[in-house]
Order: sequence, then structure tokens, then C-alpha cells
Amino acid sequence: MKASEIRELSMEEKERKLADLKEAFFNLRFQHESGQLENTVRLKQTKHDIARVKTVLRELSLADKSKLEMDKE
Repeated sequence: MKASEIRELSMEEKERKLADLKEAFFNLRFQHESGQLENTVRLKQTKHDIARVKTVLRELSLADKSKLEMDKE
């Protein structure tokens, strides 16, 4: 998933996507440890997707914060 695709989602969808990715990552780690995971690249891809969603959420929170500070001035 690309960052541009994530930015198009609503805030609620972004948070839901993050929760889904975290759950998927947990399941992938569990499968990997038990020797059932065949495609280990999915671990890395899921980890990167989580980071992308968190980055977009952080950008939005910083933008909101700076907007609030500018409104106070």
C-alpha cells in the first residue's frame, strides 16, 4: 500500500487499517515462529505498511497541531 493511497482514506479508515495491519503482523509472526509461514517477505511488507500508516497519521496530527497554534496567534 502506498502512502498516497493511505492519505485518501478517512481518519476512521486509517485507524481501522492500522489495527488490521497490527493484527495481521501478529498473526504472521506467530505463523513464522511455529514454522507455518511460507512467504517471510510478508512480514517485512506488513511492517512497512504499518510504518506508512503511522507516518501519515503523525503528519496529520502535526498539521492539526500547527494549525491550532497558528489560530491562537
